[in-house]
Amino acid sequence: MIIRQFVSLVLAGLLAAGVVVPASAAADDHVDQPRWSIAIHGGAGTLDPDKMTPEKRAAYEAALQNALDAGKAVLASGGSAVDAVKAAIIPMEDDPLFNAGRGAVFTWEGRNELDASIMDGRDRSAGAVTGVTTIKNPILLADKVRTESPHVFMMGEGAEGFAATQNIETAPPEWFATEARKQSLERMKANALSSLDVDHKFGTVGAVALDMEGNLAAGTSTGGMTGKRWGRIGDAPVIGAGTYADNRSCAVSATGWGEYFIRVGVAQEICTRLRFAQMIDFDSMIEGLKEVVSEDELTGGEPSDFQAYFRSEKIAQNGADNVMAEVKELGGDGGVILVTPEGHALYSFNTTGMYRGRATSDGMNEVAIFGGEGGPSDTPDH
Repeated sequence: MIIRQFVSLVLAGLLAAGVVVPASAAADDHVDQPRWSIAIHGGAGTLDPDKMTPEKRAAYEAALQNALDAGKAVLASGGSAVDAVKAAIIPMEDDPLFNAGRGAVFTWEGRNELDASIMDGRDRSAGAVTGVTTIKNPILLADKVRTESPHVFMMGEGAEGFAATQNIETAPPEWFATEARKQSLERMKANALSSLDVDHKFGTVGAVALDMEGNLAAGTSTGGMTGKRWGRIGDAPVIGAGTYADNRSCAVSATGWGEYFIRVGVAQEICTRLRFAQMIDFDSMIEGLKEVVSEDELTGGEPSDFQAYFRSEKIAQNGADNVMAEVKELGGDGGVILVTPEGHALYSFNTTGMYRGRATSDGMNEVAIFGGEGGPSDTPDH
């Protein structure tokens, strides 16, 4: 229909120009009944199915399901999205399979330095920490920064000093260190490899959630990149790059080559594009079109249809895919998970695989590793 083509063109122009169109319907309650959704990730990268043994695959799938179950339990019982995000991330921080908390990669100097961030979509309050070395679960400290301090971002010794005032559990260096991560650093130094050659994947963990009150939240935690030097910080603790949540649009957690995710501002960019799509005043647009388009051509183009369309899973998926395409064009790779106010739990990644899972109150429950597994949003560059 001419009307749908026109609206699509108008939307594209608005997004390109950054124009905000007031919308009387933007704040409407479009969810018919309480629902919840959650998505998690455990890292993305160049994953080779031929090198994935059945035992290793089973271990990762079990770990992902364990994290997913923890988040689901919070949401299904009426808990908050923020609590669900923390509940899902903590078991991944504790599991040496993932590059976060226990099992974090080593810096060039042979330390485990941890980053984390969390954001509440209700009020866009956020907390983040970077370069901590003794915090057992950095996501919990990030949340304390959000709720118990006037700040958003803390680093290193200062963050650990703040943690001491909040009774955050600590752990000695041996808790975080694993032999496999030590060998990765040694191999990197011995063969003059880059961190990408050693890891082949980005092991950041994250979760995004929608609770039954309609609130969104996102969180991310990581050990960074093998052999990182000079206090390097990636996207995981950077609000707007690795983590973002806004009840008006979506919640996003990213995993990938952090420098590129920071440059694109991946997490907030996805949410902003979706928010713009939902802010168009279709009633006014249709009335204006009636002055230049015949009634016959407008048939089938009711405003409510368009508002539903621009809140659909397809639009959310396209928004995430387009931003990830920008990352790829710049030379970066990785992936994102996102949840929308409508309950769509989605992935987008431009790598061969991403450790991931999702569940909803409608009965969806899946974990997957490689591209093409699971639902329609499971194929890279689809």
